[in-house]
Amino acid sequence: MEKKKFKMGLVPKLIIAIILGILFGQFLPEGFCRLVVTLSGFFSNFLKFVIPLMILAYVTMGIADLSQGAGKLLLITVALAYSSTLIAGSASFLVAESLFPSFMSADALDQIAATAEVSLSPYFTIAIQPVMDTLSAVVLAFVLGLCLSSMRGKEIGDTLYNAMKDFSSIIDKVLHTVIIPLLPLYICGTFTDMTISGKTFAILGILWKVFIVVIAMHLICITIQFIIAGSISKKNPLTLIKNQLPGYATALGTQSSAATIPVNLQCAANDGVCEQIRNFVVPLCANIHMAGSMITITACATAVCLMNQLPISLATVVPFIMTLGVAMVASPGAPGGSIMTALPFLYMVFGTTAGDPNGPICAIMVALYITQDSFGTACNISGDNAIGVIVDTIYHKFIIKETQEA
Repeated sequence: MEKKKFKMGLVPKLIIAIILGILFGQFLPEGFCRLVVTLSGFFSNFLKFVIPLMILAYVTMGIADLSQGAGKLLLITVALAYSSTLIAGSASFLVAESLFPSFMSADALDQIAATAEVSLSPYFTIAIQPVMDTLSAVVLAFVLGLCLSSMRGKEIGDTLYNAMKDFSSIIDKVLHTVIIPLLPLYICGTFTDMTISGKTFAILGILWKVFIVVIAMHLICITIQFIIAGSISKKNPLTLIKNQLPGYATALGTQSSAATIPVNLQCAANDGVCEQIRNFVVPLCANIHMAGSMITITACATAVCLMNQLPISLATVVPFIMTLGVAMVASPGAPGGSIMTALPFLYMVFGTTAGDPNGPICAIMVALYITQDSFGTACNISGDNAIGVIVDTIYHKFIIKETQEA
């Protein structure tokens, strides 16, 4: 009898990559760390090139295959994602406003600011310009998917549909033979950079209480989302959360919702979400559902305001959250993309002077956010699959039934 080969799962590989990254940054020479960051940078640039193509392929085919109720499902998914983002951000402010004043310290400013723009530079980089940005890919996928869904077999033939199907298969091949196997390298480089530049330990040592509160809010948010999804779909929330662990671990290391799409699609399949729905909802929500990022940004903004005695209230935070809920659609392709997208709008909370994107207050905000970005991203993509379970239930219980009765 042939012996079964041992195959290490993705989660253990990701955990090992994180640990190695911290150890490299802490104990090995800078020259070696720069080599790791350089290799990670090559992969990162290739990933940024592939991400818009992935979104175009998956979202287009996801919508095109929904011959029944595609427009309704798109509207439902967008409404769920935006509502989740708004509620998460508002709740984050209320929690932060209640807890942070008791342990905020103004003398932490200088120490945090010192790590705001510190990063380990690679030996060299190879620029690979994406064919389009993520927002353009989402819009084009909407147009193609909705038109194919409504026109195929009536006003047009199957030529374009088959071409997009083949294109989707090519992207699948790239993801499973290149992207997923090299994810641990990407994660290792990220944590090596964060450790050697002081980001990992500086902020943990100074504002660890803020860090713990924010992570706790992320975990509570994930739990609530899966409880709601489980209640609607009649599935065990604990099983749904367990299925999400590979996606959560991947997002924790990549700090990118878009980069986690291939793993998150596997998690959705384990949740029993049908192929059409998961190929539509997961890539879409990776770009529009930002509950975790909004929790982090709102909490960090509240912390910075308290540290600098700047006035802040729910009346100023809610318009800020509503604006970012739309603006951050273009941000999930890169680690820290959400906070970079938020910078031009921070004046809505900090005021015109303190909210200068190039000023020290915003630099502190960036440093606080980046260190917690991976947890926010993990919360984002976990919520994506909770939405996927809900949309899948609505699709099978109501939309298909409604179409059959008509």
